Amino acid sequence: MTTSDLSQDQNPVLTFEGKRYDLNALPDELKELVRGMQVADAQLRMHEDTLKVLAVGRQSMAMQLNERLNDVTPLPEEG
Repeated sequence: MTTSDLSQDQNPVLTFEGKRYDLNALPDELKELVRGMQVADAQLRMHEDTLKVLAVGRQSMAMQLNERLNDVTPLPEEG
């Protein structure tokens, strides 16, 4: 779902599944659904960004752990 705001003298347009709709002409119930989907999209983007940050932080910690374990004698291999 995408919405695009056109210039101020034109109505906002909802583009959904390849079709375009005059957002202002939609019933209020549908406008609420569109707003809900916009909020959900924003939340998904925010959480995707959070996951990226966490992955980078975890990778950094793994590199630090690897460096610091170089000075520690590991247990003998089993087997």
